[in-house]
Amino acid sequence: MRSSSPKFHRLVQHRELEEGDENGRPPQLISLARVDLDDGGTPSASFPPQSEPVGLHSTSKQIECDSGRELLDPKEAISCSETQVAASDGESRGRKYPGVVVSWMGQRVSWIVMLNRELNVSFVFGIMVIYGFGQGVGGALNKVVVDYYWKDVQLAQPSSVQLYRGMTTIPWEVKPLWGLMTDILPIGGYYRRPYFVITGLLSAVATLVLVMGGQLWVPFAVGMLMVLAACAAMSDATIDAEVATKSREKPSLAADVQSLCAISLSVGSLLGYSVSGLAVDKLGSQGALGLMLIPAVLLLVLGFVLHEERVVQKWHNTQLSKQLWIVTEELWITLKHPKVWRPTLYMYLALAVSPDISEGKFFWYTDVQSGPGFAKEFVGAIYATGSVGTLLAVYIYHKRLKKVSFRKLLFWIQFLVAVFGMLDFILVTRLNRQLGIPDHYFVIGDEGLTQAINRLKWMPLLILAAKLCPPGIEGTFFSLLMSVDNVGMMTSTWTGALLLKLTNVTRTDFQYLWLAVVIRNVLRLVPICLVFLLPDTDPDEDILEPRQREEAIQLVETQVQKENGLASSV
Repeated sequence: MRSSSPKFHRLVQHRELEEGDENGRPPQLISLARVDLDDGGTPSASFPPQSEPVGLHSTSKQIECDSGRELLDPKEAISCSETQVAASDGESRGRKYPGVVVSWMGQRVSWIVMLNRELNVSFVFGIMVIYGFGQGVGGALNKVVVDYYWKDVQLAQPSSVQLYRGMTTIPWEVKPLWGLMTDILPIGGYYRRPYFVITGLLSAVATLVLVMGGQLWVPFAVGMLMVLAACAAMSDATIDAEVATKSREKPSLAADVQSLCAISLSVGSLLGYSVSGLAVDKLGSQGALGLMLIPAVLLLVLGFVLHEERVVQKWHNTQLSKQLWIVTEELWITLKHPKVWRPTLYMYLALAVSPDISEGKFFWYTDVQSGPGFAKEFVGAIYATGSVGTLLAVYIYHKRLKKVSFRKLLFWIQFLVAVFGMLDFILVTRLNRQLGIPDHYFVIGDEGLTQAINRLKWMPLLILAAKLCPPGIEGTFFSLLMSVDNVGMMTSTWTGALLLKLTNVTRTDFQYLWLAVVIRNVLRLVPICLVFLLPDTDPDEDILEPRQREEAIQLVETQVQKENGLASSV
């Protein structure tokens, strides 16, 4: 409502967005609703009053919504960050034509500030450490540097490296165990902080052994890499428990939390991949592993700064056994719901049926006879491009796709996964050269598109998993769902090793690598037939009915009351 009479006024964001044009310009806020105030200062509309007085005529408050999420109700505009701007006729001139870069950066900063305010600064820092440095930088170094370690130091075959990769993911398969520990076994009165300290110390020790141990016995080298994986899995389970708790406490921010995780992971991966190839070139395949000390040190820091209330509780064996039984019972009851086990089954099958042949591609990338013979620095740049693709995917999902139903979105995304997978076929058969596209340009585009689509595929599934976690065992249940994902990846890795073996792909022979690519892409069509397992609902809606969601908790509470009554009678 607009009034021509000179009154006090304030501006409240109106949910009216320009849809964006065909050139990919993001939606922009194009109108603000002004709520006039009467002489007594009472709003003429039913919006909450401002916490600060409003200026007369020449001053207005522009409530600028954080970029992290869209407002579903005008009342939510009050929680957005406020920016004071000058205007001569009651109209804001500073925001009308903002610089694109400045505006974008301002939105990102505003979003981070909002998350810090709503979720706690140490929690946001923890996500950046675990996802940005632990899984982002550390994961990138583990991918590139460890691949060169197996190739140059251990002189392994592609199929063998694929097998070793699968073995080092085993600690991720038992991720529910780490989640269970963080839920029911406090150390010194804390459930989260000590586990970050422990994982930081163990990561540092394992890294030093790999760097200074020379050409280790292969099983021992695999063991050290498994220690690093176990530390990553435990720290991930610990922060996941916090993520699930925040998502349950503030469901409207669930997508924002997952976006922060994904952005941190993508930025960290981009940084890690950007320096990994250069590090291998300058420090060697073994010396470059020393960079993995950086995430280890940050884990130690996080263990000391994370905000957590100390719990004064003495544990006995009987109490621990009772708690284990309660958690197991609650897990089982929750998993029996079709709306839980059906998407869980899809998460596993969508990965397991598609063989991972990435090690065969890596050896082909670096071969100067049969392959393009990419330099170490460029191999890191290839994967860095994939990180840029994941960042773009997070932005697209957050702005355009987060309201699309799980079933519809994953149907089309899986179709694109299969279609764009054929880019690898064009690359390994050198058809791109016949089209006049150099290998360097083609592989950059291939990796960027592939990783973007993969990220679009898993963003909705991560949100789905977070929404299914019952209170009290968030870490355990979320870890259980994510371990299904990890088992699927391990299955994919080992079937990929078998496929490389059957197609006779070795360190120097890549004659049938194209056949492995074709078989993989055909199998990628299978998950399209399985999307019926997913809920056909809006991601903002509750997946389970409140009655279903609380059934497990009520049953457990009843059992606890019975046991307490029995104990008191004794």
